[in-house]
Amino acid sequence: MSDARWVFGYGSLMWRPGFPYAERAGATLHGRRRAFCIYSVHHRGTYDRPGLVLGLAPGGATRGMAYRISEADWAGVYAYLVEREQPTETYVEARRHVRLADGRREEALVFLSDVRHPQWAGALSLARQAELIAGATGLSGRNVDYLRDLVQHLREMGVRDHSMETLLGLAEARELAG
Repeated sequence: MSDARWVFGYGSLMWRPGFPYAERAGATLHGRRRAFCIYSVHHRGTYDRPGLVLGLAPGGATRGMAYRISEADWAGVYAYLVEREQPTETYVEARRHVRLADGRREEALVFLSDVRHPQWAGALSLARQAELIAGATGLSGRNVDYLRDLVQHLREMGVRDHSMETLLGLAEARELAG
């Protein structure tokens, strides 16, 4: 392991990091799974009509992207990530080891779902997730677009996440039905 600073992304950070980085690599985080487990009242929903956003829920493993940040950029990148990822403090900042695609093991900054936060949705059925995602819109846009972007980018990475693909189909059908 090196002394480099790394950030692990499992959702929109994979395709829209929004910060400078020195290296980008596919990576796997063990012990957490990608899930729509957080009620969104800011980015993809409102207090009156919450949507859902991704979190790292306990259990499983998640394929995502790791970014190595230069020491000169770290303070700015860290401040940006805290502002982006913590508008309602639904995540717990942590350091976890990730396995990079080339086999290296690095410690990375990750934002884990806070299971004690009031916005923690937990393990909802796919039907309930689709109901919440369909029609929800927040400051960052439509909730279904976020899900669509996720599925598209996972496919581009060679990851077929059948539950996310099924969820997208259910949410799109609900939107079409009005």
